[in-house]
Amino acid sequence: MSTRAKLDELRIKSEQVELGGGVKAIEKQHEKGKYTARERLTMLFDEGTFTELDKFVAHRCVNFGMENTKAPGEGVVTGYGTIDGRLVYAFAQDFTVVGGSLGEMHAKKICKVLDLALKMGAPCIGLNDSGGARIQEGVDALKGYGEIFYRNTIASGVIPQISVIMGPCAGGAVYSPAITDFIFMVKNTSQMFITGPQVIKAVTGEEVTPEKLGGAMTHNSISGVAHYAAENEEECIAQIRTLLSYIPNNNLEEPPIVDTGDDPERQDEILNDIIPDNPNAPYDMKEIIARIADNGEIFEVQPYYAQNIITAFIRLNGRSIGVIASQPKFLAGCLDINASDKAARFIRFCDAFNIPLLTLVDVPGFLPGVNQEFGGIIRHGAKLLYAYSEATVPKVTLITRKAYGGAYIAMSSSHLGGDQVIAWPTAEIAVMGASGAANIIFRKEIEAAENKEAKREELIKEYEERFNTPYVAAERGYIDMVIEPAVTRPVLINAFEMLSSKRETRPAKKHGNIPL
Repeated sequence: MSTRAKLDELRIKSEQVELGGGVKAIEKQHEKGKYTARERLTMLFDEGTFTELDKFVAHRCVNFGMENTKAPGEGVVTGYGTIDGRLVYAFAQDFTVVGGSLGEMHAKKICKVLDLALKMGAPCIGLNDSGGARIQEGVDALKGYGEIFYRNTIASGVIPQISVIMGPCAGGAVYSPAITDFIFMVKNTSQMFITGPQVIKAVTGEEVTPEKLGGAMTHNSISGVAHYAAENEEECIAQIRTLLSYIPNNNLEEPPIVDTGDDPERQDEILNDIIPDNPNAPYDMKEIIARIADNGEIFEVQPYYAQNIITAFIRLNGRSIGVIASQPKFLAGCLDINASDKAARFIRFCDAFNIPLLTLVDVPGFLPGVNQEFGGIIRHGAKLLYAYSEATVPKVTLITRKAYGGAYIAMSSSHLGGDQVIAWPTAEIAVMGASGAANIIFRKEIEAAENKEAKREELIKEYEERFNTPYVAAERGYIDMVIEPAVTRPVLINAFEMLSSKRETRPAKKHGNIPL
């Protein structure tokens, strides 16, 4: 064969692989409102930078007629490119090729990009759109899943791993995304579940639609498995690119610094009046975060789940900051099982990737109730204590209003290693609220009084004036400074600048035993 003929053969083979499952299969994918694997990668990466690897890999299964089945690219496209100029690895399952099912060689392609990403210290993004394990390959397919899970675990905390669900993701396939750092889903076209609706109906008799069982909003608002829900695939990919702009390539690098153009000395008089005079009245903590952040930009994580706590990325003077904030609009900002899990996981991600932590506190306590106790609030709340104590990145805490009891300790107090704890004059730092405290401390005086209610109100007011302020804690040195709210942004920027050279080590150990 001549050189020219060999070049023609290369072009033909490349075109065949790039066509995936063929024109009809691609049209069917488009009819469902979904893009193909290659179209998704083109949208994700900077124009013209994606380099494909292992294009000609083929399966070697000869069971159940597979010897006669062609699977171009083995049903997955793998490679690397740049996103905003930074090296990123990715794989995209191709649903047009045998349903994107995972077999031995499909898994090997994924494992190779995970290995390369780890060696190169670059993020890895997985675009999942698969019918699951390739049954014809039996235990070889199961082996493939196991090898992917193993690599996800080894890479955890070393490189950022992002999973994108853009179609079905069922059975063992869901566990790779669950191990990774962030899961993105698309409304109405992506689902995740261990067992599908048909199996559930056969086993338990329950009838449920795929979307209700494992759709984007189910996992974003109820289960907490996923972190983002997009209206369509274009929005989903835009969200991924935004997330990457806040995080470093690996655990040995600092997050990117961006020139936002926002004045680091900017003050905001509106913050002086943002806390209601009524201590039980709600307000929106997101407004405070927006007024502090560069250009008011907040990139929230898990916005639909455990809304009594906010987790988000912002920038302060161009630096990425991870924010954990009480949200008085929901459950009065109480900590509960789901909020503890959500915050603890976010804290550990930020700590692994050198992203400083800002905690905004308005917390009346842990949520009381039989369901919370039976559900293990003690164990789940302990995760939050553990995560803050374990974190060695700079930790700055701002108390805006209530900080009561164990919840005060849990929200990055100085006692858990908070590097700088700042309070507004509206802060109330105490074991509990004035009413409950007065009822306990002054029980005998109240009982002995002729007008019990008047005496109770008098003693509650006395307790508030003496203890429900930031000043007792400040006298003990537990609060580093009490500031006028208007100057919060420059004070926080100054604190993080001061802490930028922080170095803190922990005792040598294999790993701790977080109360999972």
